[in-house]
Amino acid sequence: MTIDQLDARLITLISEEAGISVVECARRLGVARATAQGRLDRLRRSGVISSMAPHIDPAALGYPIRAFCSLLIHQSVGHQKVAEGLARIPELLDLHTATGDTDMTTSVVARSTQDLQRVLDLISHTPGVARVSSRLALGTHFEGRTLPLVQAAVE
Repeated sequence: MTIDQLDARLITLISEEAGISVVECARRLGVARATAQGRLDRLRRSGVISSMAPHIDPAALGYPIRAFCSLLIHQSVGHQKVAEGLARIPELLDLHTATGDTDMTTSVVARSTQDLQRVLDLISHTPGVARVSSRLALGTHFEGRTLPLVQAAVE
């Protein structure tokens, strides 16, 4: 789907100010409320806006440790079965099938380094997982960065 500058401005506004009303969006964008609502509905239907859920900070919930894990799996089990098993671990924030020298990648959070060991053990004991390697994140410079992509899609 292609988007225009008004779509990009609307996406930016609702991204930067969660909970802003459609009426306020329309006022700030200088368009009719129906125009703003119609654009928002179209962006949702097309999948450009996939969620209006709040961004949750794991550290604020008591999970300050973040690690990135590479997983090798038993090919006979398959990615889908492994994903279903890993989905039961709440500390896994995302999971991707990957190319290269790993089969799947994930980012995980933990309450401490000891808790991270517990999470890594849960991952390694998941049926179909052959090996897990992890790397601790020492700092985050940005994440979930999509607004520059939105602007690039317009240009």
